[in-house]
Amino acid sequence: MKTEKTSIDGLLIIYPDVFGDRRGYFFESFTKKKYEEAGIKNNFVQDNISKSSKGTVRGLHLQLGEKAQGKLCQVISGRVLDVAVDVRPGSQTFGKYFSIELSEENHIQLWIPKGFAHGFSVLSDEAIFSYKCTEYYDKESERSILFNDPDLAIDWKVEKPIVSDKDLKADTFRQFGSRYL
Repeated sequence: MKTEKTSIDGLLIIYPDVFGDRRGYFFESFTKKKYEEAGIKNNFVQDNISKSSKGTVRGLHLQLGEKAQGKLCQVISGRVLDVAVDVRPGSQTFGKYFSIELSEENHIQLWIPKGFAHGFSVLSDEAIFSYKCTEYYDKESERSILFNDPDLAIDWKVEKPIVSDKDLKADTFRQFGSRYL
């Protein structure tokens, strides 16, 4: 397993060791010891899987306070653009985002620690997205930031985004900051 730091402190790109032959491939998607050696010493308590069609944008989501979640993200099938926005007060990269394509072909994982809003867009006909969480889902702590906020200017790489009603009603980045930070 190889890890790579990103332009935003705390975000890590993870390249698992993949063993392939004419039958297909095999890799360990999570081995606690290896991730701890890479600096991810969190206890994961919940795994989530979503299936989405092309053009779907999910996010930007986060939980606040004691219920804030770190997420280890990967794609089981298809391709997505995975996005993390730094919302850590006082961070040098506050309000900046990082994006990376995760796919069933590249097997890349993204570690997103607490203090980030997270979302993804589906680039393939459909995608199965999986992520491990360091905290349980808590509706009362959940917040959303508008996916197409002009201050963030995220290029989701989809022409006609399919977005939930809930996500369309999310706070702008400025509203989020003034209400919760």
